[in-house]
Amino acid sequence: MTAFTGRDIIAVSDLSREDIRAILDRAAAFDRARRAGERLRLLDGSILATLFYEPSTRTRLSFESAMLRLGGHVVSVAEARTSSSAAKGETLADTARTVSAYADVIVIRHPAVGSARELAQAAPVPVINAGDGTGEHPTQALLDLYTIERERGRLDGLRIGLVGDLKNGRTVHSLAQALAHWQVSFVFVAPPPLRMPEDITAWLRARGIEVEESGDLAAAAQACDVLYITRIQRERFEDPEEYVRLKGSYVVDRALVEGARPGITIMHPLPRVDEIAPDVDLLPNAAYFRQVESGVAVRMALLAMVLGAV
Repeated sequence: MTAFTGRDIIAVSDLSREDIRAILDRAAAFDRARRAGERLRLLDGSILATLFYEPSTRTRLSFESAMLRLGGHVVSVAEARTSSSAAKGETLADTARTVSAYADVIVIRHPAVGSARELAQAAPVPVINAGDGTGEHPTQALLDLYTIERERGRLDGLRIGLVGDLKNGRTVHSLAQALAHWQVSFVFVAPPPLRMPEDITAWLRARGIEVEESGDLAAAAQACDVLYITRIQRERFEDPEEYVRLKGSYVVDRALVEGARPGITIMHPLPRVDEIAPDVDLLPNAAYFRQVESGVAVRMALLAMVLGAV
């Protein structure tokens, strides 16, 4: 039994700096073991259920890959809105009680803010939030921290630029709050209608963290150590014309990277649409596919920890 055994992972605010450090260190240990070719059987006999009410490639597959790499098993509902009993009107509470009879841990993605916590309150097994609407994506934030530390060698003393749809971007909501445990500063780059929610910006400033809001991507690239790009999310717009007007607001191409702060790290939670040009992919600054790989190690750590295997 450890401090994480049986614990839900719902929001970054539920995690202390010490919690995050423990997760990142465990992820690094699993990463080393995997790269050395070790076969890990820590979760032999355990079952993960993935409930995805929204589309996903990386998050669902990396959780499932993580469970399999630890010797566990997976049961999955990939389009839960239409292919599960939710289509018949089943409540999240009833889903939680039912799926808990089949699995030892549940990972959920759902379009409603607060849905993961609602499921967790009814489930007798650990629940991990894989994205609740425009709310949070805590495991993405953890793998982003892991990636930043690997790419930059540290977390303290960095200037981080968050770019794109900061209003609806659950990845940046979680990442900003997670980074607040370290000595960082931010530049938020977004069109005015897609600014970071004021409650997050105010919370950061109240903690003494410098936050600059800007519309100038080139200037941010020259000032930042890390540029974290997000797509303009078409699925979050009620007005299609507003989406068309705002998409393509910011594009990172080779010229921008070459004019940026030397050694800048370019990240993206993916999928991308047109906000990072393909000519950036082969630059050493492009960390977004290494970011994908980081997700497996971090999610291995989380699964092993909440199931009490480490």
